[in-house]
Amino acid sequence: MPKIQARHSYKKANLESSGPRDEAERTALITKYAPLVRFLANRVAMRLPSNVSIDDLISAGSLGLLDAIEKFDPRREAQLKTYAEFRIKGAILDELRNMDCLPRSTRKRIREMEQATSAVEQRLNRPAEDSEIAVQMGVDIDAYYDMLDKAQDVELLSLDEYVDGHRGESFKRLCNNLIPEDDNPIDHMMTTELKEVIADGIKALPEKEQIVVSLYYYDGLTLKEIGEIMGLTESRVSQIHTKIIMRLRTRLTSYFET
Repeated sequence: MPKIQARHSYKKANLESSGPRDEAERTALITKYAPLVRFLANRVAMRLPSNVSIDDLISAGSLGLLDAIEKFDPRREAQLKTYAEFRIKGAILDELRNMDCLPRSTRKRIREMEQATSAVEQRLNRPAEDSEIAVQMGVDIDAYYDMLDKAQDVELLSLDEYVDGHRGESFKRLCNNLIPEDDNPIDHMMTTELKEVIADGIKALPEKEQIVVSLYYYDGLTLKEIGEIMGLTESRVSQIHTKIIMRLRTRLTSYFET
């Protein structure tokens, strides 16, 4: 997988690099990242029915922030902000799943995009281009990109949910290789196989998508920072990330159905 050396220098403040050691530091971090919780909650709420309470999303996101602050490991090569954003979004989406108010139309479109992508790639035996997926779906390229934009908030953590639903194991555990000692050999073998399926799926991605995976998941950059490095808008990088998740979900579907 291509690795790009980030062109930015990220110097963590002592507060973040050492982790929260007392209540004062914890409070300072909560205050610092509270606006991020509100921003992410509002971003998700924009595409939801008006009856969904933004306050409920903010409350769920705040719990995700607290969880991130408590569990952040400064020894990992990732920024606290990146980890917090991941946990906040996860908490918000968990709340929405509990409320069962994710738009069904969006879920349907995601399935259609995945099916179209799979059909094109099986026919051509290579990664599908955006224009080819759009043609397969019978829409123009602008409409396809609009679908990607609407799917990104719902889709962001759905790969984790997808693996949970099929195997009862977390995608985060697969990626971080955190296999409990009491796992039996069969579970260990299947987890290893799943990791190989995902790794093979990443290797099969177009180069640009592999770069996004590398910068986002390995270097801990935000989508905006990745856009600056690649000469793309944050929105375009977000679309690419959404496509990556859908491609990997398609590959996992094949794995579970064989």
